[in-house]
Amino acid sequence: MKRLNKIVALLLATSFAFTACNDDFLNTRPLGQVSENAVWADPALAEAFVVGIYQGFGNGGFDEQMLASLTDEAIFTHPGRGITTITEARSNSADIGWVNGTLAWNQMYSRIRAANVAIAKMSDTNFPKGANTDRLIGEAKFLRAYYSHQLLRYYGGFPIIDKPYTLDSETFKAPRNTFEECVNFIVKDLDEAATLLTGKSRINGRATQIASLALKSRVLLYAASDLHDGPTAKAKSADLAGYAKIEYLAYPSGSRAERWQKAQAAAKAVLDATTGNKMGLSAPVSHAEGIQNYINNSMARSGGEAEIILGRYFINLKNENGGRQGLFNGPNGYNNWAGNTPVQLLIDDYEMMDGTKFSWSNPDQAAAPYKNRDARFYASVLYDGAQWKPRSSANQVRDPLGQIQTGTYEVTNAAGAKVTHFGLDTRNSPIEDWNGSYTGYYFRKFVDANPAIVDQNTWQQVPWPVLRYTEAVLNYVEASIELGQEEEARKWLNQIRFRVGQPAVTETGDALRQRYRNERRIEMAYEEQRYHDVRRWMIAPQAFSRQANGISIRGTLKPGKTLGVYKYDPEIFDYVYKVIDMDPGKENRKWLDKMYYLPIHRDEMNRNSELVQNPGF
Repeated sequence: MKRLNKIVALLLATSFAFTACNDDFLNTRPLGQVSENAVWADPALAEAFVVGIYQGFGNGGFDEQMLASLTDEAIFTHPGRGITTITEARSNSADIGWVNGTLAWNQMYSRIRAANVAIAKMSDTNFPKGANTDRLIGEAKFLRAYYSHQLLRYYGGFPIIDKPYTLDSETFKAPRNTFEECVNFIVKDLDEAATLLTGKSRINGRATQIASLALKSRVLLYAASDLHDGPTAKAKSADLAGYAKIEYLAYPSGSRAERWQKAQAAAKAVLDATTGNKMGLSAPVSHAEGIQNYINNSMARSGGEAEIILGRYFINLKNENGGRQGLFNGPNGYNNWAGNTPVQLLIDDYEMMDGTKFSWSNPDQAAAPYKNRDARFYASVLYDGAQWKPRSSANQVRDPLGQIQTGTYEVTNAAGAKVTHFGLDTRNSPIEDWNGSYTGYYFRKFVDANPAIVDQNTWQQVPWPVLRYTEAVLNYVEASIELGQEEEARKWLNQIRFRVGQPAVTETGDALRQRYRNERRIEMAYEEQRYHDVRRWMIAPQAFSRQANGISIRGTLKPGKTLGVYKYDPEIFDYVYKVIDMDPGKENRKWLDKMYYLPIHRDEMNRNSELVQNPGF
């Protein structure tokens, strides 16, 4: 024991001697970190800080679970994940359902705080100003506006926090601001961002003057819509009529015409500042050219780059999940996961080539439902018989042609007898049947068709359109319709249609409004527009209560025909198509008006007693 005490004493003495000789020992800085003071004393580090705020974009909309599957665009193939919590209207403050990092309340505030820090530090007189300072402050204001608009459109009015909290702040609690106050706050940030970013060169993936104008267009369009006009919202929803704080969700009063005028002017500012791809045509292009134009716009290639006002870009070498859309959504017969498969409700809303509606009551259309459809159908959807990539070497013997197989077909065996062949891209496939589509369709938009990109194993470089030029055009069209300027609305709407080969619309009144809404649905499919559009138009009770559905396809050999290895061929097979509803055990969609907004999570309510919950929760 005495020996042990001597050792301890010696160690203590050595320790004191060491620290006496090195007074900075306790002040050693971690080698992997940079101090706050160092960041705001160095413009390059300050820029790195601002660039880091963009991480709140996540993968854009290119996660494995997509917002499309919360709408009448798609259904999510795999169980769980919180998708049905929302589509079946079971959300509550303890279990909101699927919410990813691009819209989660706490994560949006984390990004807003970072933007507040950047704005405050770079606006300080001690910050070493440089040629890039205005750009960085402008980007930070844009980002604060972007994350604020995410809160606004998912949750309604939110507590406006425009400065960074510190440890000596009097309180960390704040009440929700009104919807109008939030709109004004966001628009002010965007106006200031646009001014600061004017004349600055574009850097892919980062905010610009035009991005600021485009986001302002979106915010003001939403603000003018039915859901955010108090009298209209209350007339259409008992839940909203009974909500004591309607000012958190809508303008309690005021001129809607004035709000539509602001939305129209904001959209026109984008149209005056830039242009998209293949706009300005006076007549439709050919059908084949229309397909290619839409593919180029979706992939941001061969002129389609002009469509992207602000994108989330992906670099193949980083192997980010945003480059895995082929794997996430491709056919199981190609060893992919079939995550977000189009539902028949969407398929049926693609027009015919001549601009008329598709109808199952038309015998010719029902017998060949994939013939002569809007070019965007072929650029967006993989359907039975569609030509696609070569299959893996192990499966090419089953399908040498690389055609999508989502039906059940007769073939002949070696003995000449008729036997059943289950399509390779079905849930009865010999290839990863658990990943097969329930709907009979697969997602093709945003997926690179290059055979060299084997979706199972390789990544692609397709940007997510955070803000797209065509959205601003559609915003302008909508505002023009609501203001009674129908000729102007048709002029711009037809430019979008002409570039994909569709004929001009000629309708007026409500028929024009409905035609526009379907055009927006088709043009912006899978781009996180439908979720918000249906809500702000307050048509969700009709649109989102419909059950997800799909197609059943049966191919039988024509008399006297034989075929060993199946291929799609109407000369050999008679095909019968039948629309089928989803099994309620898979998903039983339901709409309740509380779902116009997400609930504020219980944990946030407990942290901030000043918050008031959304209606129905």
